Amino acid sequence: MANQHINRFIAAAALAVSFAGAAQGAALDQFKSFVGSTKSARGEFTQTMTKNVDGARKTSAPSTGTFVFARPGKFIWTYQKPYEQVLQADGEQLFIYDRDLNQVTVKKLGDALGSSPAAILFGSNDLEKNFTLSEGGTRNGLEWLKAVPKAKDTSFELIAIGLKNGQPEAMELTDNFGQVSTLAFRKFEKNPSLGGTAFKFDVPKGADVVKQ
Repeated sequence: MANQHINRFIAAAALAVSFAGAAQGAALDQFKSFVGSTKSARGEFTQTMTKNVDGARKTSAPSTGTFVFARPGKFIWTYQKPYEQVLQADGEQLFIYDRDLNQVTVKKLGDALGSSPAAILFGSNDLEKNFTLSEGGTRNGLEWLKAVPKAKDTSFELIAIGLKNGQPEAMELTDNFGQVSTLAFRKFEKNPSLGGTAFKFDVPKGADVVKQ
C-alpha cells in the first residue's frame, strides 16, 4: 500500500509543481513553460482508484489530504482520510510514517524515486529525456497532456494531466495492471514562502524506525 501511495504522490506532486498558476494555452505548451518556473507549491487533493473486480470496474472510496513541496526533492504529502499517513522528504531521504502502526520507514530519496513520474518534479527540465509528451485533446471540459515513460521498468504505462483555465484539475495514472488512480487538486498556491526547516522530519515519540 505504501508503494502505491509513493508512486501516486510523486505523480501528483509533479503535476502541482509543473502547472500551478499556468497561463492559458495548450496543455503541452503550459507544461514545458511552467515546469521550470514553479519552484514550490501547496494545496489539497482527493484521490480514488478504479480497478477490475470480478469482471466489473470498481472505484474506491476517496482519500483526501494536503501537500507542500519545493524543488528539488523536498515535500510533505499527507493523507488525512480515511486513514493517516505522511510521506515526507528532506532532499536526501524519504520518510513514510504510518500513524496507526506508529512506524517510520526510511528510504534513500534517489532509490525511492528512480525513473518514475518523479522525474517531472525532481529531475532536470529536460522532460522529454524520460517521457514522451503529447497533447491528449479535450475531455470533460479539460485540456489533457499525455506523458508516457520511456523507461521499461516503470510501474506506469500512462500519465494523463487535465487542465482548465491554466490550472491543473485532474490527473489519471494508469499502471501495468490496468488500474487507474485519479487525483483532483484544489486550493493551489504557487511559490509560497517556506521556512528553511519546513521539510525536516522529526520521528514521532515511540515510533519504530525501519530503514530500507
